[in-house]
Amino acid sequence: MRYAVVIEKADGNYSAYVPDLPGCVATGATVKETEREIRDAIRFHIEGLKEDGQPVPKPTSIADYVEA
Repeated sequence: MRYAVVIEKADGNYSAYVPDLPGCVATGATVKETEREIRDAIRFHIEGLKEDGQPVPKPTSIADYVEA
């Protein structure tokens, strides 16, 4: 599955979250590190849901840039 991920600049690092997977977050010193960490977090989150017998949410969020 392919989930939308939001990466934000924070004070001295980056943070990421997945709108379709509440509670699935990661941080890193660089964007690349944060991308790597959120991939691992998504896998871990989904494994946890399955182990707990919870449904795995399907990706529904769409991310895009909009000119203003």
